[in-house]
Amino acid sequence: MSDKKIRVLIVDDEPLGREIVRAMLEHETEIEIVLECENGKQAIDAINTLRPDLMFLDIQMPQINGFDVIKAVGESKLPYIIFITAYDHYAIKAFDVNALDYVLKPIDPDRFAQSISKALKVIKNKSESEFNQRILALFDSQKPSDTYLERISVKSDGKIFLLRTSEIEWIIAEGNYVSVHISKRSYLLRITISLLETKLQPNKFHRINRSTIVNIDFIKELVPMFRGEYQVILQDGTSLKLSSRFRDNLVKFLGGLF
Repeated sequence: MSDKKIRVLIVDDEPLGREIVRAMLEHETEIEIVLECENGKQAIDAINTLRPDLMFLDIQMPQINGFDVIKAVGESKLPYIIFITAYDHYAIKAFDVNALDYVLKPIDPDRFAQSISKALKVIKNKSESEFNQRILALFDSQKPSDTYLERISVKSDGKIFLLRTSEIEWIIAEGNYVSVHISKRSYLLRITISLLETKLQPNKFHRINRSTIVNIDFIKELVPMFRGEYQVILQDGTSLKLSSRFRDNLVKFLGGLF
């Protein structure tokens, strides 16, 4: 790379996410931010035209996610990538092997600094083709059936039942257990809600408050309350609370703003 500045692209659908990354890069004299993109299409266009050296890429974006961006660009134009994600169930171990680095949201400044240091060393000392081969190999290790649960086993009335996760309507935490609700019945599982969340399809199951996950396929309507909170009404009439803290994450997957 000689003495040229490393040209950086920031891709995140959330303005705050882009702002945080930009602020953390401001003091990096070896880095030049060439563009910020708010969606996958913009990212693909920017990579094809600007040919950045490094990209901070959010994974969870509507319509065209981070994986789709990588697939669309292809090996010949693929920059070095640091993944940015709010979820640690996106095969983080695979990222550690196949990607340059990853940073979890909310971003820890020290962790981010480590990632930048690693990126600078790799970009200066390693060939682009070697990295591209490793990052594209990521997709061979991304098997949805291996990543997310399709069925769970529960014990009830002395019997063991196999439940399809697609049939789960909502889940509520009960200490180190969760209560899984399906068709007006509930089943108790010995697992924390945070761990179970990492094992469920992120495009279907969403945390709506600290203790509740809902399957968006079963949402009937949202009723405004106060201070940005909503009642989530399910198809069977169950009413749950959507807290303002979790509202924006749910909005993306319901096809509109509220």
